Amino acid sequence: MTGTFVRFGVLLFVVAAIIWHASGTARGAGALAVGRCGTYGHAFDYKTASSAVQAARAQCQGSCTAVTMSRACAAFAVDLSNPCGSFGYAVAPHIASALNSSIKNCYRFGGKDCVIRTWACDARG
Repeated sequence: MTGTFVRFGVLLFVVAAIIWHASGTARGAGALAVGRCGTYGHAFDYKTASSAVQAARAQCQGSCTAVTMSRACAAFAVDLSNPCGSFGYAVAPHIASALNSSIKNCYRFGGKDCVIRTWACDARG
């Protein structure tokens, strides 16, 4: 009977150690890079924000602005009738908020037919 408790205790310890290690090593940094004419790049689940920004900018063509996300989502909207015109982007804790805010920002900056171009969430967003 004592052997069963010892084995159960060891098993419980091993499971707890695995969970603790996995939660400590989870990657949660992300970035969204946006540029002219609907160009974009996104990166998520990176170890650091700077490496996520670098990866997102590498995907984006031309001069691009990058925003980071941590435990969040980012979205990018463009004016479908003029992709080189107005656009909007947003970072928010939930995907619905990021999508809505990016559309609103596109219209706020003069868009007439704004649509979502891309979106991404980090590991914990």
